Amino acid sequence: MGGSVGRGCVVAAVVLVGAVGCSGGGGSGASPAVTSASTRVVASPSVVRRVAPEGPRGVKVGYVVFDRATRAVVLQRNPRLTFRSASVVKLLIALDYLRGRGRVPVGDQRLLRVMLRSSDDKAATALWKRGGQGAIVRRQAARIGLRDTAPPPAALPGFWGYTALSAADVVAVYRFLLERAPARDRELVLGHLRRSTRCGTDGFDQSFGIPSATKRPWAVKQGWSGFGERPVAPCRPAAEGLFRRVDLGLGRPVLHTTGLVEHERRIVVILTLQPAGAGFGESAARLTAFTRKIEKAAG
Repeated sequence: MGGSVGRGCVVAAVVLVGAVGCSGGGGSGASPAVTSASTRVVASPSVVRRVAPEGPRGVKVGYVVFDRATRAVVLQRNPRLTFRSASVVKLLIALDYLRGRGRVPVGDQRLLRVMLRSSDDKAATALWKRGGQGAIVRRQAARIGLRDTAPPPAALPGFWGYTALSAADVVAVYRFLLERAPARDRELVLGHLRRSTRCGTDGFDQSFGIPSATKRPWAVKQGWSGFGERPVAPCRPAAEGLFRRVDLGLGRPVLHTTGLVEHERRIVVILTLQPAGAGFGESAARLTAFTRKIEKAAG
């Protein structure tokens, strides 16, 4: 989803880190400090050597596929390349809200549900402001051990979708959720991602990438930004299904697909910067085709 707050469904990179609709607003602050290796899930993961496919022509791409059973990166390309997050940052917003919190009020339960399942921007903006905007990113980067993640530019504190992140860091977020987060927080966040809706609340169809290219079950958080406030052909609710200073690529749309596949054995993150002027439909089709290519290459 987007607008002044930013959009972001994730489709473009699957990454492994040592230690992850939708738009995003901003936040201010300096880049988070790199934490010590002891705070990370894995310091130096093994990598299975396979031929990593190049991205589609004209598309800037960073991806990582990580196998949780073997604790190895199966496939990767440009794992530390940064992209603006779009709605993928909603994972950090949710984790920050839940940390150390007891009972979650009914109203906030609804905000988390619609933000994570349908990538609702208004819900994200409400929680972003309440959590101190860019401070959310700094806190979670330090907590999880993210190396490439930074808050939005200081001049755009409300644009959470301008948070910078890499495929490797998104993999680290998913690993944190699966391996280190409190059980309540893990089940709440992943429970919503397992029930990701086909349509975002802004009318964009978020079934591109992982949901269309892989078999169920999966749990996903998508991201998109730069395609306008509303899609040319709105997604039909009737078809609803569960389903530091950096270059943010401003002026070109982003499309990301991220999540868990194969009964949550593998983490797949694909982050992309699409050609300037590209439409949402063609970009979504391109990303879905590339996701299928990655799936085949990963074996």
